[in-house]
Amino acid sequence: MTTISPFSLPGRFWRGNLHTHSNLSDGALALDDVVGRYKAVGYDFLMMSEHFTHHFNYPIADTRHLRGNDFTTILGAELHAPVTSAGEWWHIVAAGLPLDFEPVKKGETGPQIARRAAEAGAFVGIAHPAWSQLTIEDGRDLSFAHAVEIYNHGCAIECDRGEGFYLLDQLLNEGHRHMTAFATDDAHFKSNDHFGGWVHVKSPSLDPDELLKALKAGHYYSSQGPQFNDIKVEGSDVHVSCSPVDTIAIVCGISRTAQKIGRAITSATLDLTKLEDGWLMEKTSPWFRVVLIDHAGKRAWSNPIWLDKRG
Repeated sequence: MTTISPFSLPGRFWRGNLHTHSNLSDGALALDDVVGRYKAVGYDFLMMSEHFTHHFNYPIADTRHLRGNDFTTILGAELHAPVTSAGEWWHIVAAGLPLDFEPVKKGETGPQIARRAAEAGAFVGIAHPAWSQLTIEDGRDLSFAHAVEIYNHGCAIECDRGEGFYLLDQLLNEGHRHMTAFATDDAHFKSNDHFGGWVHVKSPSLDPDELLKALKAGHYYSSQGPQFNDIKVEGSDVHVSCSPVDTIAIVCGISRTAQKIGRAITSATLDLTKLEDGWLMEKTSPWFRVVLIDHAGKRAWSNPIWLDKRG
């Protein structure tokens, strides 16, 4: 039996948000107030992702003074440069930027500034693909990014364009094995756009560098509320334990699924051969994700698990 990372790794899970704004860019609240609100409701860390454009004088929020023993911050920003297939500027979450990261250069494209951020040590995520109407061609242009934002709470509640699974799953089907899935708020505190999506990062400590290292390695899962306790694979069986939910499901790169449905389920053993069942199929999927759905419809999502590389 193989325990899937990050559950097999030492350390503990830390809850954090990687996409939020203050009045340093277009948020409603002051920086210290925003950070204080996340700390007050039980988050362990936060990254302020101010809009890194000339409209706001290229801010990277310096939140180091707000770090402590039980709460910390990661420095970063939301990067912008031209131009997506829809003719708009890119939105790129970059966690772990240096404070002296240079503004967008003349003629620099979104993929170019994203690559520059990655080379500077950042965890790079493709932000709200549904809201931005990103195509698979856009995804390919940023296929070196670490992750796709698969849930954006602000976009979900304000215009029903909060999910990005379609882009992640297509990129996985094209073989981009390093891609992971992160959930965020994208809170501006102008509506009920906060505390609705986050990541649980497995790390030996709350040190910002350790959190960043874990994010880039994919040692996390995302949630709106439900919590994973463990995922193990034994042959064709996937053993999942979690907080009480009504659905535990496996999804993959085709339409096949396997699930257990009930009330207040805390464990399930799901059969991977179910993903190979179906008279309309012509191929199978080399990867799968585990999804939890609780009684209120809140969800949690594992990162992709590749069938030939478990652990």
